[in-house]
Amino acid sequence: MKDDILSYREMCDAENVQTLQRGMNYRLNPGYSVVLMSQRSNAPYRDEIMDDGVTIIYEGHDAPQTRDSIDPKLIDQPQFNKTGTPTQNGRFVEAVERYKTEQPPEKVRIYEKLFSGVWSFKGLFNLVDYQYVHDGRRNTFKFVLQLASEDSATGSGSQRERSRIIPTEVKKVVWERDGGRCVICGAEDELHFDHDIPYSRGGTSITAENVRILCARHNLSKGAKIE
Repeated sequence: MKDDILSYREMCDAENVQTLQRGMNYRLNPGYSVVLMSQRSNAPYRDEIMDDGVTIIYEGHDAPQTRDSIDPKLIDQPQFNKTGTPTQNGRFVEAVERYKTEQPPEKVRIYEKLFSGVWSFKGLFNLVDYQYVHDGRRNTFKFVLQLASEDSATGSGSQRERSRIIPTEVKKVVWERDGGRCVICGAEDELHFDHDIPYSRGGTSITAENVRILCARHNLSKGAKIE
């Protein structure tokens, strides 16, 4: 479920894999890909949530470290391996090109690292575009992903507000404020970032005052009620 709070192990279990060792995972499971993102100060890539609240710009990944000790951050991000096969960047580029020929967009599940051992499922996104841009040192891929929701794609302004991604900083503030526990019963498992005033009643995602942590039981029992 969008905005679920997960440990690393729970995230791997959700995707039926033993480990998730790389950030880009094209078709990790049939029918969709998986990416891991981070906006922490020590994050290796520059991932962004755009101001519209439904779009993520995900930076492609670097060439692997080689024995000659060339810093991968000084090398253009590769589209192809030395053997000519596409890298993960290349596979995502191919998916965008297929979308531009009027095929369905690649579905991508996005997980974000908030703190060490604490992850949040951001939702299911459509991979719709990319750019290969110079960042001042080298060329990098910038992949454009939009929240896979009718509200976010075609709805009115109020509908778009209700489907916004909860910003990273808001989630961090809420996690620390609520102590990583359900605010109702104190549970520390099966947690979820919840809107105090629900989407269906016009609640917003962009302030910590309207977001809290609930366990699965209290999140489901709440429904669309305002407590």
